[in-house]
Amino acid sequence: EAIEWLVSAGMLNRIYNVSKLEHPLSAFDKLDQFKLFLFDTGLLKQMAGIDNSAILLKSTYQFKGQLTENYVLQQLRGQFDVMPRYFSSRNGEIDFVLQYGMDIIPVETKGGEDKSALTFKKYVADNHPQYAVRFSKMGYRKDGNITNIPLYLVGKTKELLGAEKDFV
Repeated sequence: EAIEWLVSAGMLNRIYNVSKLEHPLSAFDKLDQFKLFLFDTGLLKQMAGIDNSAILLKSTYQFKGQLTENYVLQQLRGQFDVMPRYFSSRNGEIDFVLQYGMDIIPVETKGGEDKSALTFKKYVADNHPQYAVRFSKMGYRKDGNITNIPLYLVGKTKELLGAEKDFV
């Protein structure tokens, strides 16, 4: 009941795990499996008592991934008609899944420049989606079927994918 109230008030964002990465995503929601994200990443950092120097100076800081995921979701929310989801199974996890028209877009988020993401890469290799996105500190570039978008451009994701569609 408390979670429902906080989600309804806009304080928390709830994203569901999906059983399949197919259109429409909402048809495959596992309603008993979800992640909660705070509506503002700066407040999350403050509430967790995280010092800025830990994020900026420690490349192996453990909480960087959670902050990055929260930031990415915060930026993606208003860009797409359907709320992002995630995919998790015994074999691994894809951080976010977006529905863009009829396309299903797997999304990997990285707080640094590490490119390891086995489940994400396996999904891309096996399914050849039109779009696959990695958000990280690396610059904008294509790595095969994967488009790397720098974290500072997450707010322009839909616009960048639309431009990419125009070139295909």
